[in-house]
Amino acid sequence: MAFEGLTGKLNSIFSKLKQRGKLSEKDVQAVMREIRLALLEADVNYKVAKEFVASVSERAVGAEVMESLTPAQQVIKIVNDELTQLMGGTVTELKLEPKGTNVIMMCGLQGSGKTTHSVKIAKYYKEHGRRPMIAACDVYRPAAIDQLKILGQQAEIYVFDEGQGDPVMIAKHAYDYARDHGYDILFLDTAGRLHVDEQLMEELQNIKKTINVGSSLLVVDSMTGQDAVNVASSFSEQIGIDGVVLTKLDGDARGGAALSVLKVTGKPILFAGTGEKIGDIEQFHPDRMASRILGMGDVLSFIEKAQTQFDEKEAEELSKKIKKGMDMNDLLDQMHKLEKMGGIKEVARMMPGGAQIKEEDLDDSLLKKTEAIIYSMTPAERAKPSIIDPKRKRRIAAGSGTKVEDVNRLLRQFEQSNKMIKQMQKKGKRRRGFFNPGFGGNQFGMMN
Repeated sequence: MAFEGLTGKLNSIFSKLKQRGKLSEKDVQAVMREIRLALLEADVNYKVAKEFVASVSERAVGAEVMESLTPAQQVIKIVNDELTQLMGGTVTELKLEPKGTNVIMMCGLQGSGKTTHSVKIAKYYKEHGRRPMIAACDVYRPAAIDQLKILGQQAEIYVFDEGQGDPVMIAKHAYDYARDHGYDILFLDTAGRLHVDEQLMEELQNIKKTINVGSSLLVVDSMTGQDAVNVASSFSEQIGIDGVVLTKLDGDARGGAALSVLKVTGKPILFAGTGEKIGDIEQFHPDRMASRILGMGDVLSFIEKAQTQFDEKEAEELSKKIKKGMDMNDLLDQMHKLEKMGGIKEVARMMPGGAQIKEEDLDDSLLKKTEAIIYSMTPAERAKPSIIDPKRKRRIAAGSGTKVEDVNRLLRQFEQSNKMIKQMQKKGKRRRGFFNPGFGGNQFGMMN
């Protein structure tokens, strides 16, 4: 995940800081040097890193920190505040007119994920009550139109295309079609190049001259680090962009682009791609991202993801089941919801302290292993696991490609989980909404 290296280094710095009682100005300066080095290693722009450290230092040597009983916590709070401001302060909404057809031009270099993210963002707005469509304006890349149409079909988004025609005229005809058929957002999936060139820029400029483009979004690959910021600067100067879409934030990018792009270009990050699936897109929240970078988790995003998997009726039914005791069918259902939320790794990173969980304990294959065992059970065994005797265990293990020890471990952990829930109910506590199948093992209860 992006920022993983930076998160580890900052946690190490703050851990040493917490061991000290009072902080001197010399202590603060030493910490700031380490933070600047960590930022530079994360591929943050040099000037941005320098200005960030100077801003944190100015606040950290004040009375607020030096005279505090918990100076380390105060420094962490300042770093969190400054990181949030560095990435924009608050979430930036794309400006959309309530009436008419809003035209959003998607641009970027070839291979940045522009076509995929055109569909992802269109789907995002469809789920928020809008009626989007996409125009296939990339007529140069082989199979670009076919790729867009396949993805559009998966997301149930209409794709307008006129084959290998003139991109400018395709955009104009698409706009006329969108206006006549009541589509309120038109995304233009324009062509990319392997580098910034005059032909690319001229084509984008001609599209903007021909139709009223409300917003131009630049899609950049966060894996390219500072090159992504340089590309953003070029597009901003020559075309005029309104915001940035960062892709591959689920990869092993060092994260420097996310921390540098606003300061260098003056353009905010609007969306972040967090995976390969059509639904793996989210609005960019600077405060939440700062919290993730510092290893504090992102509980709000977790709640939002959980809410997409549970409606009020399901939450009520789950609450009733928990009171009676869960069975294996309930566990299987919760595991499917966990997968839809991005899997164990994605959920763990949203939890406070999730960054400290060992990578081997966040293996999504453990989910598959547990699912295989449950699928090998008969309906009666899933409904009442207590009937599973040694003979049944051997059959379940053989059917799931696991060992009897694995089956025993799952049953034991499941039983412990139900006992724990009953004990909590006796104490007057109730659980609603998302159920974490946390029965021993690692933090997420999957079998090790």
